[in-house]
Amino acid sequence: MAGQLQFVRGTYASRGGKSFLCLSSTRERDGVRKSRIVPELSPGNIVTTPRTDVMYVATGHELVDLKGKSVLDRARALIGIAHPDFREDLERAAFERRLLPRRA
Repeated sequence: MAGQLQFVRGTYASRGGKSFLCLSSTRERDGVRKSRIVPELSPGNIVTTPRTDVMYVATGHELVDLKGKSVLDRARALIGIAHPDFREDLERAAFERRLLPRRA
């Protein structure tokens, strides 16, 4: 059975193929809303698709093309498609992890 990685890589094998990972910007559990765009995976979770294979990512707020982007540009782009209520915290977390430079 093919999984997400096979699907994503299969798009590259087709002429003009493009892969899209679509997700809601937030999730709610037990009345608590959280961002689906996160600075790191929680313990026990695994990476399904490596960053080198991700092309387009979409939320209800925006669509970004991550293919070939630097880590800095990827962090900025993903923060930009996160729910606005979580962007400041994501920027802070990215700065603390040295993914983003200090703001002037």
